[in-house]
Amino acid sequence: MKFRQVHSRNITKLLLSGIFVALSCLGQKVSGQGLKDYYRSFFPVGVSVSPRILQGGEAQLIISQFNSVTPENDMKMGPIHPRENEYNFRGGDSIVAFALRNKLKVRGHTLCWHNQVPAWIFKDDKGDTVSKAVLLKRLKDHITTVVTRYKGKIYAWDVVNEVISDKKEEFYRNSAWLRICGPEFIEKAFQWAHEADPGALLFYNDYNEIDPVKRAKIIRMVKDLRAKGVPVQAIGLQGHWAFNEPSEEQLEKTFADFAALKLPLQITELDISVYPKEHEARGRKGSDADTSFSPERENGQAEQYRRCFAVFRKYKNSLTGVTFWNLSDRRSWLDNFPVEGRKDYPLLFDRNLQPKKAFTAVVSF
Repeated sequence: MKFRQVHSRNITKLLLSGIFVALSCLGQKVSGQGLKDYYRSFFPVGVSVSPRILQGGEAQLIISQFNSVTPENDMKMGPIHPRENEYNFRGGDSIVAFALRNKLKVRGHTLCWHNQVPAWIFKDDKGDTVSKAVLLKRLKDHITTVVTRYKGKIYAWDVVNEVISDKKEEFYRNSAWLRICGPEFIEKAFQWAHEADPGALLFYNDYNEIDPVKRAKIIRMVKDLRAKGVPVQAIGLQGHWAFNEPSEEQLEKTFADFAALKLPLQITELDISVYPKEHEARGRKGSDADTSFSPERENGQAEQYRRCFAVFRKYKNSLTGVTFWNLSDRRSWLDNFPVEGRKDYPLLFDRNLQPKKAFTAVVSF
């Protein structure tokens, strides 16, 4: 009897030990699974970054979850080229160095945009508007300098950003680039980027591509440019969405239309607001007082992420990457848009860098 009791206790200890080891291994497996691992057979998963988050817990989260990074601001024309004869490569260099150390891919963002442009680019020494020839020369010098610096380190560039108008009756955005150069600056930007790094994949990048009118204009422009031999090689769909937009039907139609071009597609700037979608900035109202991350908002966001990624996976033959715009709810550009100072929670990780229900929705398939 005594032997049997000891034997029984030993078996129990062995069983408990085995269960503990099994659970430990399971825990290690689960904790070691990042977004990049879940989607390894589909597409790379990236995140926009700034130099200040490339250390500590945020850096570790980037390394564990993603296999691609995009500089959020540090390669835009204003920050990287503040004065005509001055370049500030500090931020861009630090991001590229971080990526190379950790074997991450880098998307360059962005070479030509109507926002975050240094004031000098459009003016001469007297403050008058420059000529088309001068502006195109400045654009060429900028693109050649920046792209050449990162040649072989950046695999893709958002070459031209947001030149299609949101107004239904207007084709191109009425920007200073267009007013001075006409649409020729778009062709030249792609040409010069390709000359500077023939190995880089060149994207046209825009938002609100789920709108059928704007989508048709983007597609028409891309077809026209390619018919002229302009090296527009891929299309970036930004993906600044909300829990209530797009619908699954909108997203399906969007992907079907773009996939018909037979060009690589990427979701380049993904976030999903917990507030109803608004397209224009506005003042704060009394109804904006409740900024809590309520269970209803959490569930609505998770369901939208689930829908979106189901479509992404369906179009894996066209979709070559998905990039989140910011890392966690600690900080997002949506904290200030469309309502200045209103806190949003648009990402998969909370302010403590912990995965949310939306994360589970994305990886449960």
